[in-house]
Amino acid sequence: MKRSHNITPPLRGSRQGKGASPQARRWGDSGGTMASVESTSTTLTPVDEACRLIWREAPRIAGEESVKLLGACGRVLAADIRAPIDVPPFANSAMDGYALRASDAREVPVTLPVRRRIAAGETGAALPVGEAARIFTGAALPPGADAVVIQEHCEGGPDEVRILEAVAPGDHVRQAGDSVRAGTLLFEAGHRLLPQDLGVLASSGIATIRARRRLRVGLLATGNELTRPGEPLAPGRIYSGNFHALASLLQELPASVADLGTAQDEIAQTRRILVEAAGKVDCIISTGGVSVGEEDHVRAAVEAEGELRLWKLAIKPGKPLAWGKLGQTAFFGLPGNPVSAFVTFVLIVRPALLAMMGGAARAPAGYRLPAGFSLPRSGPRQEYPRASLVSAEGSGEQQIVLDANQSSGAGISLSRSSGLLVLPPHTSVAPGDLLEFLPWSELLG
Repeated sequence: MKRSHNITPPLRGSRQGKGASPQARRWGDSGGTMASVESTSTTLTPVDEACRLIWREAPRIAGEESVKLLGACGRVLAADIRAPIDVPPFANSAMDGYALRASDAREVPVTLPVRRRIAAGETGAALPVGEAARIFTGAALPPGADAVVIQEHCEGGPDEVRILEAVAPGDHVRQAGDSVRAGTLLFEAGHRLLPQDLGVLASSGIATIRARRRLRVGLLATGNELTRPGEPLAPGRIYSGNFHALASLLQELPASVADLGTAQDEIAQTRRILVEAAGKVDCIISTGGVSVGEEDHVRAAVEAEGELRLWKLAIKPGKPLAWGKLGQTAFFGLPGNPVSAFVTFVLIVRPALLAMMGGAARAPAGYRLPAGFSLPRSGPRQEYPRASLVSAEGSGEQQIVLDANQSSGAGISLSRSSGLLVLPPHTSVAPGDLLEFLPWSELLG
């Protein structure tokens, strides 16, 4: 199965053409209903072009700090790390069995006396010629021994052992430095630490690391209709889910999140909140207020107080995404619909934030899998419908199926799907066509 590192990969086995069929099924901002063809995608910024611009221009933060290893997961290294010791630091047994000289068991079967027992954490005295030592997994090989014969290939009691299988030097022995040699470059500056990396560092005896400081992000919701969970819900209002979803995504980076509250649909208040926050955080992320409605004031506020570098992408869902700066503070304006906000964050904003932290911004890696559905023709924008993987009847081969509700307001579709499907503009799909699938593990990891 081929992996791709392109955010707009060419499809193999799909049917692409110019124009859009009036019968084409549509997803995204239209709520999953039929919609007339909008302005052509040439008036909108393509997704890959927007990513290159944003990831290149996102300001890198300065500052670093010492971090204890137990709290270092997700942090970006500020300096290279080299192994201070060999791992393992000594030759040890890979199995339970008997340590011996391989030359003492050239011809088998052979019986050797056993006069010592070595458990993990212990060291044994030098092994005389013609003897074996009972040894357990992880225990240091005694001086003189160069092999271990596993207990399944032996017979005997506590005082002697009968070797039944031929033994060669190095058998079932982990040599010093087998995993890592002292001085080896473990991780370079800019690497974002994963859980498995912490195990490598811990096994090398490293207790603290130098990391780039945490990114400070201000999170702002906008809209008269929004109510925070736990508060009474008045008529005509809805509970806001974007703040909690985005705050959790940011904390996983990890970043420090400042709650900027909820701005009403009023430009003066929106401008005041943005200006006050800009001097305190590295980045501001807002949801809602970046479209073209009369009550959408975020874009105008950013243009009045700073600079808007990008607005409106050829993406579905999430076309109104905005990118700019308020002084030295980066600004991302996400759409208000929950799916649009989530999708644009994981595809575009999250890699940009990793770059700001000193890491590498990269497009998510996807998988080519066969479609388990048909589509007459997609629209003029690149689409990212929510999808899951199921086993095809008969073959058991995994195939992609679409969530039944592709409305950009149906946040539940994010929870019950396995990831996002990539549909380039004007693409028709037949069952079995190979399509690009981006699993949540890749988008969120």
